[in-house]
Amino acid sequence: MKMTEENNNDKPVITVEDVQRLIKKKDEIEEQIKAYYDVLEDQGDVGMDGPLVDIEGYPRADVDLFQIRTARHSISCLQNDHKAIMVEIEEALHKLHAREKAKREQDQAEAQRMEQETSLPAPFARVDAVTQGSPAYQAGLHIGDEIIQFGSVNTSNFQNLQNIASVVQHSEGKSVSIAVIRSDQRVQLSLTPQRWSGRGLLGCNIVPLRR
Repeated sequence: MKMTEENNNDKPVITVEDVQRLIKKKDEIEEQIKAYYDVLEDQGDVGMDGPLVDIEGYPRADVDLFQIRTARHSISCLQNDHKAIMVEIEEALHKLHAREKAKREQDQAEAQRMEQETSLPAPFARVDAVTQGSPAYQAGLHIGDEIIQFGSVNTSNFQNLQNIASVVQHSEGKSVSIAVIRSDQRVQLSLTPQRWSGRGLLGCNIVPLRR
């Protein structure tokens, strides 16, 4: 049976059409089984187990023995085929449902990510260094964090790094609210600029982002 293939790993992927083809094949097998049972019914309704010899042990003369044996053998083979294709249909449906569930979850995650990206303001600066043990380190700033708020400085009023420096100088020993984008998520932090064993009041390096 031909199935669609993934470009990345060339593994067969079950499609709705594949399941429909399997169901059609199952229906065809059931029709053939019914047709052979009709043959047995025409031969006096001998069924699958009716005797083919008379009371004296001779082959029955009132039925077509060849037709009956052929029909019985065909039914047995077709019943095995039917069991096999039912298993195949069940596995195909399971794979199809699992793939559709995974796709729905992926689509939902992508929609949430896009919603978050559109709802978050554009960052105006990025943290490219954080010294261990510094106020910035203690506050939880990470390298790569993109800043969307630093105290009173935000995307709409940021002009240059002097804006942030001014907030730091006027907030020594006071908590400053900082919002950053990290892994496409908004993260809210509280940073207190203060003297420590290293240089400056923060212990991190911030670079502006081009807009």
